[in-house]
Amino acid sequence: MSGSSKKVIFAALVGNGLISVTKFAAAAITGSSAMFSEGIHSVVDTGNQVLLLHGMRKAGKPACKRFPFGHGKEIYFWSFAVAILIFAVGSGVSLYEGILHTIHPEPMGKPMVNYIVLGLALLFEGVAWYFALTEFTKAKGKWGYIEAVQRGKDPTMFVVLFEDSAAMLGIIVAFAGVFLVDHTGILIFDGIASIIIGLILGGTAIWLAYETKGLLIGESANEMVIKGIRDIILKVDGIDCINEVLTMHMGPNYVLANISIDFRDDITAGDLENKIAGIDMQIKESFPTVKRVFVEAEARRGKADDS
Repeated sequence: MSGSSKKVIFAALVGNGLISVTKFAAAAITGSSAMFSEGIHSVVDTGNQVLLLHGMRKAGKPACKRFPFGHGKEIYFWSFAVAILIFAVGSGVSLYEGILHTIHPEPMGKPMVNYIVLGLALLFEGVAWYFALTEFTKAKGKWGYIEAVQRGKDPTMFVVLFEDSAAMLGIIVAFAGVFLVDHTGILIFDGIASIIIGLILGGTAIWLAYETKGLLIGESANEMVIKGIRDIILKVDGIDCINEVLTMHMGPNYVLANISIDFRDDITAGDLENKIAGIDMQIKESFPTVKRVFVEAEARRGKADDS
């Protein structure tokens, strides 16, 4: 994981921690359900950043006898846990509060407190969101934003960006709910705003869970890497064909490659060893994220049966 990922997470952690305190204070003073939901939202986001930092620390542990390929997938697990936390706690509590205050609406006092707190929260979240977006834009390269999320192998970058985007939307919805209650006197708008915030959190959690699930199970390297590996192998003399190239991300910066090659039958054992060693070296030099390469010398499928 890059240092920029940690910077984004630390920035979001500090911002959400401070914002959550002010939101709960405003909710206690005004009795706003939407503001309380926003407070829960910020607390969940703060906890999420702690989990992501924990996952990054665990993922950095070296390989050992029990985990010979390292602990890189820890970050995938904790990113998935973040999605579950957002759904179970953030979305669940917000929906519950919203439904409760829609059925039994309560008067809202001192709405100006909500306006001030939401305005400050929007400013702080906006700064964190811009910082996360800037780092994500640098990391995505030429890919589009949706494509970068789908093909990216470091979930910490887009998890924080998703959280901050959902936070911005939640603040806008909470502001709208407080404004409508203040200017129309219809109390259920506060509860409706809380329900909408819960739905935003639920949708964010489902998308995050979907995007991190593949990485957790064992997603292949990007097509560019697989094509590059094939191109390197095809330049080696003495190869009849490539049976298959299997890759799997063991972490954002750790790819395992298993390659099956049909070498020519007239190659000696010593020459075969040299060619495999050369392939291993070239792949690792061309793609630093490919840490382990396993080459299997196998006859082309169907070739042995035909002979």
